[in-house]
Amino acid sequence: MDVNAAVAAAAAIAGACTGVVATLAFRWSERDQARPTRSSMRPDINAVLPPGVDTVLSVLRSSAVVLDEGDAVVKASSAAYALGLVRGGRLAVEPMLHMARDTRRDGEIRQVELDLPRRGTGRGEALAVSARVAPLGSRLVLLLVEDLTEARRIEAVRRDFVANVSHELKTPVGAISLLSEAVMDAADDPEAVSRFAGRMQIEATRLINLVQELIDLSRVQNDDPLDDAEPVRVDTLVEEAIDRCRHTASAKHITMASGGTADLRVWGHRGQLAAALGNLVENAVNYSPARTRVGIAARRVTAPGGDLIEIAVTDQGIGIPEKDRERIFERFYRVDPARSRATGGTGLGLAIVKHVAASHGGEVSVWSSEGQGSTFTLRLPEAAAPTGPSPAPAGEADPSPTPGHPTPA
Repeated sequence: MDVNAAVAAAAAIAGACTGVVATLAFRWSERDQARPTRSSMRPDINAVLPPGVDTVLSVLRSSAVVLDEGDAVVKASSAAYALGLVRGGRLAVEPMLHMARDTRRDGEIRQVELDLPRRGTGRGEALAVSARVAPLGSRLVLLLVEDLTEARRIEAVRRDFVANVSHELKTPVGAISLLSEAVMDAADDPEAVSRFAGRMQIEATRLINLVQELIDLSRVQNDDPLDDAEPVRVDTLVEEAIDRCRHTASAKHITMASGGTADLRVWGHRGQLAAALGNLVENAVNYSPARTRVGIAARRVTAPGGDLIEIAVTDQGIGIPEKDRERIFERFYRVDPARSRATGGTGLGLAIVKHVAASHGGEVSVWSSEGQGSTFTLRLPEAAAPTGPSPAPAGEADPSPTPGHPTPA
């Protein structure tokens, strides 16, 4: 009996302990479930933002950031991350953060323009942005950031363009005005009148060329060439370009030769393509010494998006310094301004070529070596050829580059 009593007493104690442990575990589990977690302390975005705000922010073109009372980012658009405004869940631009705090304090809307360092570049380039901060409800602050970099670049290009046009127009107009006064003063000297009239004719021609190239540049920038696109024979474009420069080339005893253009066609606006190729050939003639050679060659090349037609214009001219090659397609940029005045160049010809190539889905490139010459290569999408062979134009010569020039590629 004593043994049985002892066993019963031990079993009772063990059962009581088990019950106590189970009770404590249950209560501990309830307390743990009721304890706020990190995720439960941060409400869902839709619960924090006023109704409809999330939808509006998602369709805005501006970069949007919403901050709570602790300066933590409640919501940020993908553009805000791309600009580097938000990093690690915090607003990373101190001036904007100070603006947000001031707006949260007094409820006043603030706006400022800032220059921010561009992410991922080591060249010190800056992003121009406009930041606007406004209260959003009683606890939140909304920050809208507009990227003004491209707008400022376009404005700078416009200012430079207007300044360059004014300068270029002023030069021949001023010269014509002075020469007309000289003619009036030398009315009794037929030889002087003839000399001044000749100079006036040269300046008037420069003015006419400048105005015409400004019109051409405006047209290729504003018109869509593919609206009036058609298959254009390359040999026809080459013949027009040669005819355009035949008189100047003959006066300098420059030989012009073409080859490889038969049965090749490009797709685009015939007038713009003729103007672009004509500018390349005209530059080659103008910047080549007397008794040299200008070659125009064309070929078909295979490209992933479809076959291209390459038209290369090669000269034996003065060449282009390496430091100037990246800028020669800019408006009014001239490697040698003094020589450009002598040849009547305006600095717009290559800019027109670049715009025509880009608007036709192509490109233009240059190879050059000082003292050896240059090769400009125009690449354009090929147009489907009609059925049946086309006869090659008569008198086609070999335009192979002279020694020292690369084969156009």
